[in-house]
Amino acid sequence: MTKKQMNALSVTREENYSKWYLEVVKMAELAENSPVRGCMTIKPWGLGIWENIKTEFDKHFKAKGAQNAYFPLLIPLEYLQKEAEHVDGFATETAIVTHSKLIKDENGKLVPAGKLEDPYIVRPTSEMIIGEAFSRWVNSYRDLPLCINQWANVMRWENRTRSFLRTSEFLWQEGHTVHATAEEAEKMTMEMLNVYTDVNRDLMAIPSISGPKSESEKFPGAEDTYTFETMTQELKALQAGTSHFLGQKFSKSLGIKFQSKEGKEEFAYTTSWGVSTRQIGGLIATHSDDDGLVLPPRVAPSHIVIIPMLKNKEKAEDVLEYCKNIKSELEEMAYYGRALDVVLDDSDSNSRSWDWVRKGIPVRLEIGAKELEQNTVFMGRRDLSPKDKKAIDRNEFVSSIKATLDEMHNNLLAKAETLLNDNIKKIDTKEEFYTFFAKDEEGARAPGFALTHWNGDADLEAKIKEDLGVTIRCLPFTEEGKEGKCAFTGEPSKQRVLFARAY
Repeated sequence: MTKKQMNALSVTREENYSKWYLEVVKMAELAENSPVRGCMTIKPWGLGIWENIKTEFDKHFKAKGAQNAYFPLLIPLEYLQKEAEHVDGFATETAIVTHSKLIKDENGKLVPAGKLEDPYIVRPTSEMIIGEAFSRWVNSYRDLPLCINQWANVMRWENRTRSFLRTSEFLWQEGHTVHATAEEAEKMTMEMLNVYTDVNRDLMAIPSISGPKSESEKFPGAEDTYTFETMTQELKALQAGTSHFLGQKFSKSLGIKFQSKEGKEEFAYTTSWGVSTRQIGGLIATHSDDDGLVLPPRVAPSHIVIIPMLKNKEKAEDVLEYCKNIKSELEEMAYYGRALDVVLDDSDSNSRSWDWVRKGIPVRLEIGAKELEQNTVFMGRRDLSPKDKKAIDRNEFVSSIKATLDEMHNNLLAKAETLLNDNIKKIDTKEEFYTFFAKDEEGARAPGFALTHWNGDADLEAKIKEDLGVTIRCLPFTEEGKEGKCAFTGEPSKQRVLFARAY
């Protein structure tokens, strides 16, 4: 009988993926459920990851000319009603403020009072209120292009939630731009999509497939929506972010006009684009294992933990000093735009090493009297098995640490790329497609992604979703111009589209 491998988590991905995911979140101390249904409290380690994601994106946004601003949390209901598609798209997800205060009833219980004549919407997104500001800020072609980003929280009531992947309240950024021509707006839409895919790859070691959404999957009110889809270890698709070409729809409904060089009054073209704390869910689902969270080094809140092993009491003080010196030496170095962050964990916990494995810190150093005497460190890497540790000369470790961290990033990226490439299948018949996506007894089986020709019919798209719980994730750029026959009808197809089960 094969002995079951002992892991840091009580459940494996194969046994129960959903429970495994939630245990990773808990044991890595990323977040916990809050008293508000569907909302989470993000803990320091989780917020540290988000801050690094935020910093990297913010740098790229500003390089594209974006300026940060902040807009109100509450949106007048009348604003949302100005764009019909937009309000329909978010109507079932909105939280509404209807009262202005609380008073005590006859039993001393707090009850709502001061009913508002005009209710407010807690922002599910900010196109309308930002667009209203743009209608006042833009007057002339000299004011364009206007590129504004805000880092904020939004609220969308969700029926089924999972920390980071889908919550009622989440953190995000939303960029909004105004342009004189459609060409300029379309160019910005694509540039921001490329920023998203580049940062996901270069910071988080997550590859993706990008392309436009189908008509039925577009952002409410957009002319075109572009997405980048990643694959989780559950072989499901995760919409990691979107960029929208809004055309003139919002400018016409909100009065975003400018005087052209020729003196004519024209409606502007607008875009919006956003990513959220769902990025952390993507990190968990892409890289983590049965021992907990695995963090690519560039996005980790801390890069290295030093764990002094102080069992030899006579050498304890010298070992601790040795550890502190290594810490100081490492912290003088920079990696990927910031100083190396090093933690010295000299607590008396017996589970220190496993605690840091579960939190996903990239490099662990265990240092005791032996390492002190030999001028070495005992190193473990999170991209390898927790049991795969080795002694290395101290000076060699310090001099090679940045190369080591880059190697870890590349290893994780290569592993994620292999997962993605090995689980995409080209399917050319309806029978094979329906067999591929057939639901298991629990209705949760995700066999991977399918690249399949589709005739563009929305009713057919809806029927496939109803039958199999499968949606068109995007029309991949890589498949553009590769015509064929629809697998379901035999009719002409402009290209293969990406089908998958998704969160």
